[in-house]
Amino acid sequence: QRGIWFFSSYPEVELETVTVNVTIQDFVADVVSELFFRNMQQFSKEAMFIFPVDSNTVVHTFYATMGDTRIEAMLWEKEEAQELCKATPGMENLRYLQNQWDLWGPVFACFLGTLPPNREVAISLCYVQELPVQPDGAAQFCWPRELFPRRKDISWISSEEETSENLHFSICLKSAHGVSHIAVNSSYTPLQYTTPDQTSAEVSLKLPPWMQDDLNLLVYYRESHTLSAVVERRDPKAPPGSLLGDPVVMVTLRPSIPEVEPNPGHPGEFLFLMDCSLFKDAQVPPEELLHVGRCSAWLPHLSSAHPSICLQNTLLFLLKSLPLGCYFNIYSFGATFKAFYLQSVEYTQESMDNALGRISSICPDLGGCDLLGLLRSIYSTPLLHGHPRQLFIFIQRKISSEEEAVMAEVYRYRDHHRCFCFLTNSCDSFSLSQAMALETKGECVCIHSRMDMTSEAVKCLQRALQPLASGISLRWELPHGLEVSVIREAPEMIFQGHQSSIYAQIHGQAEDPEVGEGAVALQYHVGSQSFDYTVRFSLSPSADNRLPVHRMAMMHLLWKLAWEGTSRTEKDTWHSAVKSSLSLGVQSPFTSNLAVRMKQSDAWHHDPLLPDSSMFFSPSCNLVPCQLLWLRGFRPVWFKSTKFWMVQKCQFFLEKLDCKASDTVSLTQHSASCKGKEKLLGRAVSKVVALQKADGSWGLTAALAFALGLSKADVEGQRPSEDVQPTAWATVLALVWLHQYKWKVSWSELLEAKACRWLQDQAEAQLDECLEAANSLLGCFVEPTIFRI
Repeated sequence: QRGIWFFSSYPEVELETVTVNVTIQDFVADVVSELFFRNMQQFSKEAMFIFPVDSNTVVHTFYATMGDTRIEAMLWEKEEAQELCKATPGMENLRYLQNQWDLWGPVFACFLGTLPPNREVAISLCYVQELPVQPDGAAQFCWPRELFPRRKDISWISSEEETSENLHFSICLKSAHGVSHIAVNSSYTPLQYTTPDQTSAEVSLKLPPWMQDDLNLLVYYRESHTLSAVVERRDPKAPPGSLLGDPVVMVTLRPSIPEVEPNPGHPGEFLFLMDCSLFKDAQVPPEELLHVGRCSAWLPHLSSAHPSICLQNTLLFLLKSLPLGCYFNIYSFGATFKAFYLQSVEYTQESMDNALGRISSICPDLGGCDLLGLLRSIYSTPLLHGHPRQLFIFIQRKISSEEEAVMAEVYRYRDHHRCFCFLTNSCDSFSLSQAMALETKGECVCIHSRMDMTSEAVKCLQRALQPLASGISLRWELPHGLEVSVIREAPEMIFQGHQSSIYAQIHGQAEDPEVGEGAVALQYHVGSQSFDYTVRFSLSPSADNRLPVHRMAMMHLLWKLAWEGTSRTEKDTWHSAVKSSLSLGVQSPFTSNLAVRMKQSDAWHHDPLLPDSSMFFSPSCNLVPCQLLWLRGFRPVWFKSTKFWMVQKCQFFLEKLDCKASDTVSLTQHSASCKGKEKLLGRAVSKVVALQKADGSWGLTAALAFALGLSKADVEGQRPSEDVQPTAWATVLALVWLHQYKWKVSWSELLEAKACRWLQDQAEAQLDECLEAANSLLGCFVEPTIFRI
């Protein structure tokens, strides 16, 4: 989401008028906005403009006007900007915002200074953005509720003719495939086509969305959303051969991926990265070691008093839930890092048992945190063909001063892997973990309760096991004389529900000027299925002097140069990169933001060359804090467990009233009793899971009978017949036992599916008879639908 926040509360600085012009071409948006705020108080307020961004958004123009003063954001060569920051007053405001604000994520922030009473500030903001593609093929554009003027007359029913005088929100839609229709959660004018072939249309909002919601605009086109291409003309003022001097094409890929269940041989490389500081309480009480060693694999026990045991239990469930045929490895990191295996190994019974046996060897390490070195080591290891790489990172401490370097590495390889990050509620690396997950289309989970770690991790593993598109390749067809230089390559894989954008520069001169079209073909695989799509595009698109596609392509090109190690020593390349970054207002690893406050009469408009800092010796100009920041705040969830939420809430209010009545004691005792029973159940589940084999089956052993709370004689005596294999009977029994507690143990779903697949491969399992006997022995009723995958 995007929005604006001031240090003052909402009624004090009111958004009076909003003017927005949005141009959407296929899946890229070009936004020009002007926002007018007024200080409604009788005293001055300190104001900060904050606009959250992401890696698919480029803010290229920002300035604010207060009276005869103008504050304009400018790009500077990075080293010069760092020196200027030292002489810039008010930088502590950004540091305060970064550490204290109740927001997280990357933002564009500019300190506006003092806003006098009843004084207006006009903010101009321009940005370009890649739009996400929805499952039904629509391009989604959002505008935050905070950037709509507040309605003074709130009525539940409005007429169709009603309009807002202080909202001017126009949207232009373009697509070579034709614009079909739109869906908007607000009142809007009818869609007006501006070309006979319906490739261009316009629409305007009449009112802000109801109930102060964010604007959610969905744009539907007439053809498939799997593959689309947008070509943008060159800048006639730029020399041919440069990025601006050549046409650029943006290709959006969103493969159609069928819904299939994971099966044996499911491809994938799963890497588990464990912060050693999570093992700082690794001393296990003797009574909890009573049954260790009785099982075929290491057997952990849940204990809320020992977070390391909980983490070990999480690893147990993750390893047991992996499918046969995938590859995995486990890393521990602290001041140094270690790997269980030199390279990822295939998931088999032997490798699973070996890994479980080595988990207890992870030693606590409260020293440094070399996550950067570990990631570089992993990224330097070649990808396993046909096995997409996915990282599960468990972290508790701050990554010191290496956050920027870590993000640079993750960003560089973001098309080659996916990160799932899990961190404790006391972790100082929330913003970094969130960024890693966002960049790689993964997920970041903040664990507020130790008992939730296993559940959240297995949920992410379920997502990681969903089918994906791999073997992605693009084939270009252009007239003779034209060539393509790809700026951003096609990714190794695209996960279900995600998309990827490819940028390429078209250069050269067509031998036959009459040929005005090109084409690109997409090929990919989902399992054993192959898919092939082709889209044609015009090589003579309409002119767009705002160059939104060029700006996005420039961002990816600059990052590519940074990854390739371009530095000041390579003067031509470095200077070209900095000049390009400044000319289009695209921040890069070579440049940084800083704003200038000046009088309107002295407004200075920089050209595409490096700014000259000598201008700031003028008394009419001075520097203002303005940067891209990572905000580190987040809102913890107090009552994560819905089961005990009511009891906890009742206790909370009774204690606030200083009520010591007997009902309070009763509630407390009931809560403690329930927690004790849940803890025992958790331990029993861990015992049963520890005995499951890599193929999903269980052996008919005394350890399994003990874990199920039965005797081995009872288990063997209830086997339906001699024709039923002992392993099949034991698997059905364990499966039914797990399933009856599924509402309490949500993370057993993958284990159950694994067991069901194994049972379906057994020719004479007699599942109905086994299920009836298991229900009778366990005193429960589980229906035959349990065997349906």
